[in-house]
Amino acid sequence: SASKESAGRSGWLCVAEALPRLSAVDSLLCGAFAGAVAKTVIAPLDRTKIIFQDVKTISSIGPFSVQEAFRLIYCTYLKDGLLSLWRGNSATMVRVMPYAAIQFCSHEQYKKLLGGGFWALPPFPRLLAGSLAGTTAAMLTYPLDVVRARMAVTAKEMYSNIMHVFVRISQEEGVRTLYRGFTPTILGVIPYAGITFFTYETLKKLHAERTKRCQPYPHERLVFGACAGLIGQSASYPLDVVRRRMQTAGVTGSSYSTIVGTIREIVTKEGVVRGLYKGLSMNWLKGPVAVGISFTAFDITHNLLLKLHQMGYSIS
Repeated sequence: SASKESAGRSGWLCVAEALPRLSAVDSLLCGAFAGAVAKTVIAPLDRTKIIFQDVKTISSIGPFSVQEAFRLIYCTYLKDGLLSLWRGNSATMVRVMPYAAIQFCSHEQYKKLLGGGFWALPPFPRLLAGSLAGTTAAMLTYPLDVVRARMAVTAKEMYSNIMHVFVRISQEEGVRTLYRGFTPTILGVIPYAGITFFTYETLKKLHAERTKRCQPYPHERLVFGACAGLIGQSASYPLDVVRRRMQTAGVTGSSYSTIVGTIREIVTKEGVVRGLYKGLSMNWLKGPVAVGISFTAFDITHNLLLKLHQMGYSIS
């Protein structure tokens, strides 16, 4: 038992030593890059998911299915061209890059506060570090998420650019509208970010102990991230649906104003599975891909910056 404990500790130390901490600025840069790459790759699927979550839109499309989702993507391509599949992606980048940067950077800081180093943390503080990181990022970037949701479900003529969305919402619906759906967002982020970070880092730790390799290969990181994203998004998905409904209520004519009221109306009109879990199969397709790419891009960029520092170069 002593030898097993020693081997386990050596695995922990191997990973910890292989991934020394960079500065906060470096972590921000790595996180921003990782978020941008991941969201750009899955942007067409993300836009389609938002459209299917909106009850007014799907009344003319029909119930969600993977086949119907890809048919919508194809029809959008034929009607408006290839770039239309990335409509709203500029707003996504404006939100996702600071969100990912803050999330990854604050995750490192919370790990220090909760125990001085990730690998020394027990399971609950490890989970808590991820939840706090996601909550911090969501609080600071939420209005940009509302803007992205509005651009995704409206015609081009309604909003011309990101600033136009901000101006029209503020003038016509009030500044408070920019924070509509904020509570379900935080309630969804807490389990999502916590579970995602916890799962990914724990899988890397178990991998290091079993293989005696300090660093997973890129394809292994993608798999670990995909598993983390699948578990995290499945746990928080109903609150994601509630959040989107509340964010887009101003342009769809719906009266969603509270979490309980929104859930009650969705369940009454559409049922539990078809309402609160609408589009989940699409999330199972895009979510693991996005999280896998995000974590992998962050780790690879992290290691690249570390090597540059060791060679005497610095970009921060």
